[in-house]
Amino acid sequence: MKVIAINGGPRKNWNTSILLNKALEGAASAGAETELIHLYDCNFKGCISCFACKRLGSKSYGKCAVNDDLKPIFEKIEEADALILGSPIYFGMVTGEMRSFLERLLFQYLVYDKNYSHLSSMKMPVGLIYTMNVPEEYLDNVGYKQMFLNAIENPLKRSYGKVETLFVTDTYQFDDYSKYETSAFDTKAKKKRREEVFPKDCQKAFDMGLQFVES
Repeated sequence: MKVIAINGGPRKNWNTSILLNKALEGAASAGAETELIHLYDCNFKGCISCFACKRLGSKSYGKCAVNDDLKPIFEKIEEADALILGSPIYFGMVTGEMRSFLERLLFQYLVYDKNYSHLSSMKMPVGLIYTMNVPEEYLDNVGYKQMFLNAIENPLKRSYGKVETLFVTDTYQFDDYSKYETSAFDTKAKKKRREEVFPKDCQKAFDMGLQFVES
């Protein structure tokens, strides 16, 4: 079994990547082969509206025709048994890299028939890990949960079936808050949450990866 994780954040050793690695540790503990891909290392853009993936009878029908660093990644995903996507939330949405990745990943399978059906025959569990600086109450008060459901989770469900989500809130942004202007935050509370809550979030990520392999 192969589990692939995609890091949509710029940092390779901080919140999002730590959680993705924990998810892969969970999958590996059940015997899965795992791989972590960092989008910020890749050279690609979002959908360019060439519509080659929609051209009937063409060899690119149902496949993104753009030949860049996403092409081999899409090929790996087609061979995978589970997919876990992670991104920090910037100004209320996933990073531009993750958004561009999702455009390309999902649009290639969408059919412009009356049912807006999908060509993807891959039914596999997909995990979403969102990390954000805002407090947990923002998920409902600002509508993050519903917004991400409509924009990201529902399209993924249509293509792959099962989608599970982990929201990690009020994250620790820096190693040393004294180096930055951070009067907007209670830095002691931030540190305490890092020490007490983040390990629980890591366990949830581990359990997600484990469950995807065992289910």
